[in-house]
Amino acid sequence: MTETTPVPPPVLSTRRRWTVLAICASALFLVGLDTTIVTIGLPEIGRGLDVGVHDLAWVVDAYTVVFASLLITSGALADRFGRRRVFMTGLAVFGLASLVCAAAPSLGVLVAARAAQGVGASMLGPVALAIVVNAMPDRRERAQAIGVWASVFGLSMAAGPTAGGALIAAFDWRAVFWVNVPVVLVALVLVAVLVPESRGARVRRLDLPGQLLLVVLLGAGIAVLIEGPDLGWTSPAALAGSGTAAAAAVVFVWWESRRREPLIDPGLFRVPSFTGAVLGAVAVFVALSMTLLMTTFYWQGVHGWTPLAAGAATLPLALGATVCAPLSGFLVGRVGARPPLVIAGGSLFAGGVLLFGLADGAGGPLPLMAAYLLVGVGVGFANAPITDSAVSGLPPERAGVAGGTASAARQVGTAVGVALAGSLVADAGPAAFAAASRPGWTVVALCGAALFLTAWAARAPRSSPDART
Repeated sequence: MTETTPVPPPVLSTRRRWTVLAICASALFLVGLDTTIVTIGLPEIGRGLDVGVHDLAWVVDAYTVVFASLLITSGALADRFGRRRVFMTGLAVFGLASLVCAAAPSLGVLVAARAAQGVGASMLGPVALAIVVNAMPDRRERAQAIGVWASVFGLSMAAGPTAGGALIAAFDWRAVFWVNVPVVLVALVLVAVLVPESRGARVRRLDLPGQLLLVVLLGAGIAVLIEGPDLGWTSPAALAGSGTAAAAAVVFVWWESRRREPLIDPGLFRVPSFTGAVLGAVAVFVALSMTLLMTTFYWQGVHGWTPLAAGAATLPLALGATVCAPLSGFLVGRVGARPPLVIAGGSLFAGGVLLFGLADGAGGPLPLMAAYLLVGVGVGFANAPITDSAVSGLPPERAGVAGGTASAARQVGTAVGVALAGSLVADAGPAAFAAASRPGWTVVALCGAALFLTAWAARAPRSSPDART
């Protein structure tokens, strides 16, 4: 560990504490929105840049892979150098990258700018969560704040397709990136004026080899999932990518288990609630991203709907996430994480089963929107207990690293879900879509079932000797 000059948390009024939450949540809304707002516009982006459907998965995953890879290091940097400072840096990088995305003349430039957005976004989510945790020392108030926090993130993910469809209808696909700029500018001013600085009293050394290995592991793994169907799973390129990912995973585990101050502390995963939270986050966002991407191609590719109509069809998902997330936060503060996780698991499982049964579209749009509602309820109920389980078992000065790990799990889930869904349906024509999508809906249902295991793990005590490693 490395000692730093700690910035003691100021005693803030109730109004100021919740103002800090609102400011940080606005940046989190952008982070989540940019994960899904692009999804509804992928067909329009493909037409605008004259690229095939297969390559469009990189527009989403260039953002999520970089985002997930750097989250933990960004959290550690914030604990060391100041959370407000890193947070404002992330806002600036995110805003500038959004400008480049909006003006991109080609797919290559767009993908590179999306990766730069991921760099900026990695400095926002976990850092903002650490700021909120630091500002709210009371455990019950912190749990309620985390419920609001999780609801904002869930809402942003769920509202992305609707917002994207409306912007594309009013302008064009570039508007989904222009919209970030004014929000970033306002957030920069508010953070500078109202958010207090904070640091961790004890922070770890940066683990640059571990960071590099994590980038290679995630990048190679996602690349194989995206490119494998086109190249052939047994092609030399696909086998080389799989071998690279496997080797990076082995070396990463070996390196982290022997390093005194690792990028990902293995001791944290000896706490069942923390491990369950990480796995649950992956499962929820695999299910959400697969649902959004496959139904985007269903509405626009099979039925020829406009982006606005396809986005509007997802409103039940946004409604379920919006209504249920605050309720979930309330339940976490009152009765713990297990009940909302059980509800989330049941809702996601039922949504996946219903989508599987309706894969041929014979039931019309209403049953599909009912399935959207079930998925939205599942996402809404899942986020608060997952976030609370990830950070509550650790001391506040480790909140940046804990938040980074939980957020990284979400982004890994999103990247994997997009890659899987793209590999299943990107090249399927209208006649073949039903058969191609059924394995995807099976995965969504299994992700819901996985949350029951997360709920079981949440019964473990919230603090243990291992949590203080």
